[in-house]
Amino acid sequence: MAYIVGEPCVKCKYTDCVDVCPVECFYEGENALVIHPEECIDCGACESECPTTAIFEQDDLPEKWHAWIEINAVFSGAKEAAEADVTGWPEHVAESVRNGEFEVFNRIATKKDPLPEADAMAEVEEKADDFSVKAGPGN
Repeated sequence: MAYIVGEPCVKCKYTDCVDVCPVECFYEGENALVIHPEECIDCGACESECPTTAIFEQDDLPEKWHAWIEINAVFSGAKEAAEADVTGWPEHVAESVRNGEFEVFNRIATKKDPLPEADAMAEVEEKADDFSVKAGPGN
């Protein structure tokens, strides 16, 4: 069972989790991270490192963020967009995926600075509508 990055990562993108991942299964978007579910070895090292409590084992992911299982799979490249269940996704994300107007995120293997607004956004809830479908630079 893989770990999943949920909504609290949006507009923060702290990468403390990336720094402790032994298999480099994180992928970087413009304003969030995702985990490739087939590359994750379920070690849990990342979960406690996340300052926004955005990472959960799939079975422990809060129901309100269930859609993030598929979001992680699609944006990490683990699942073809055409096969994705976009139920519960932010409309702009679902539409972008349906139209093929999104980017699979790039692998990130080393820690970077968080987004400039990360500290202010860390406690903000309901940020899914701000999720960017553009890839970050990775490393």
